[in-house]
Amino acid sequence: MRKYLVLALRAPAYDPAVGEPHRQFLDGLRAQGMLQEAGPFTDGTGGAYIVLADSRAAAEAVVFTDPLHTSGSSELTVYEWEITG
Repeated sequence: MRKYLVLALRAPAYDPAVGEPHRQFLDGLRAQGMLQEAGPFTDGTGGAYIVLADSRAAAEAVVFTDPLHTSGSSELTVYEWEITG
C-alpha cells in the first residue's frame, strides 16, 4: 500500500451542509482500513487526509467520490506521499 495525501481546499461554492456526508465518507474509508489520518486546517480553508491505496489511480477513484468533491464544495488534489521520517 502507498500513502496518498489529499488536500481539500474550500471552493467559493462551499456548502457547510456537506460536512456531515464528508465525515461519513471518511468513516467509511476508516472502516475499510484506507484512511490513516484526517483533519481540518485551523484557518478554515479546508483540510487534508491520508488515503492508503495500491496506486494513484485507485486513490483518485475513491477520493473523487468524496461529497466535498461531488458537491463542488472543495477542490481535491491527490499526491503520492513518501514519508521519510
